[in-house]
Amino acid sequence: MNKRALKADYGNWVPKKLLYVPGTLSAICTVLSIKFWWLGFFAAVFLVCFAYFVYARWYFAPKGKNLQQRIQSLILEHLDWDGSGKALDIGCGSGALTIGIAKNYSNVYVTGVDYWGGTWEYSKGMCERNATIEGVKHRVTFLQASASSLPFDDKTFDVVISNLTFHEVADSKDKRLPIKEALRVLRNGGVFVFQDLFLWQRLFGTREDLLDLIKKWGVERVADSKSLPPHALGT
Repeated sequence: MNKRALKADYGNWVPKKLLYVPGTLSAICTVLSIKFWWLGFFAAVFLVCFAYFVYARWYFAPKGKNLQQRIQSLILEHLDWDGSGKALDIGCGSGALTIGIAKNYSNVYVTGVDYWGGTWEYSKGMCERNATIEGVKHRVTFLQASASSLPFDDKTFDVVISNLTFHEVADSKDKRLPIKEALRVLRNGGVFVFQDLFLWQRLFGTREDLLDLIKKWGVERVADSKSLPPHALGT
């Protein structure tokens, strides 16, 4: 087996499909512009879109600016926890954070849930393959589920994490409700660390209102922006 086959693949937040569509349309419009000159304008627009997505994909990639891993690391850096018990990763994607917790803490069992599908390039099989390669398959489990209705009993986990997931939950119009659902499965005294597009007030309201709501749901302590970036919250 070659070295490439043994390397975990955590994918990219900019799917290849986003490159194919504008790239293909730009090429088609370029060819047709020979006969219909005005299509040259659309060819240029699609080319700009293609270039933007190529740049964004490079910026997130390990061989680029590695922004994807840097954002994910914010979660692990703010885990105030002794590293034992059960952990849940909501919206695990390719399994990067699920596996990261298992690698960082030897006394934890981690469950990763995701709905997968759609335009994303991730899958349950991809997560399991990465866990095997990283040597933590025996301490992780991956399940398909929606963040709006987690298949777990109340107070099941010692730690719950989520990274840029709640705004993507299609079956919940109120993007704050998946946060409440995450708190439901967290045991008393547990730790919940998550980040999302909280500056997007149309989804979550103002930061202050969201913090007040989370406290009303029974959270004793919520970290403020001095200890976490403005798009992240910790409980």
